[in-house]
Amino acid sequence: MAEQLTGLADDRALLGRTSTAERVSDILRSRIAEGYFPPGTRLSEDSIGGALGVSRNTLRESFRLLTHERLLVHELNRGVFVRVLTVEDVEDIYRTRSLVECAVVRGLGEPPYVLDGLAEAVEDGRRSARGGDWKAVGTANIRFHRELVALAGSERTDELMRSVFAELRLAFHVVDDPRRLHEPYIARNAELLETLQNGERDAAELMLAVYLDNSLKRVVEVYLRRVGDDG
Repeated sequence: MAEQLTGLADDRALLGRTSTAERVSDILRSRIAEGYFPPGTRLSEDSIGGALGVSRNTLRESFRLLTHERLLVHELNRGVFVRVLTVEDVEDIYRTRSLVECAVVRGLGEPPYVLDGLAEAVEDGRRSARGGDWKAVGTANIRFHRELVALAGSERTDELMRSVFAELRLAFHVVDDPRRLHEPYIARNAELLETLQNGERDAAELMLAVYLDNSLKRVVEVYLRRVGDDG
């Protein structure tokens, strides 16, 4: 915990003089996504509030916001914890992803499409793989799909999926073999990008549907080995 709190103290400068619960939530959300606070970790009000230099009330409001986003859970008489997903949670996340991401591709209209963000995410994944940083490969994969969602040009959709992808990271942080989980998506993301670059929207939608179905099965497989079926 000491290392995590040192990192939070470094984030204190981000708050400035206009500290708000929303900005504290942004910091904690990022730290949870990065794995600073793994699933199951109890979050101490005193320690985190002291590291960030914020009041107890501000911190409690940020906890409430992140609980609403399903990243934290409050346990009576025990405190606030980073949420541990069940297999049913993972399945629901992928149902949401399939509904939204496939609809985004279906609604792209006529090519050409602006795919710079997707291309950069693919290259990020390749570069991280060459360096053997498989957690960073997972981060690049999430970025790829966020950039895909962004093609819809909808702030509401972006906000919805930001929470969905943040939840998905909770599952990624408990798997015992991140290379096995993330490595196949380097090639699959590149293949999907190439299909979109060729203007083949219908083929890309079908490819994405199969991709997400296979991804769900793979994530559930590795997730069950680590945490078991809590559902």
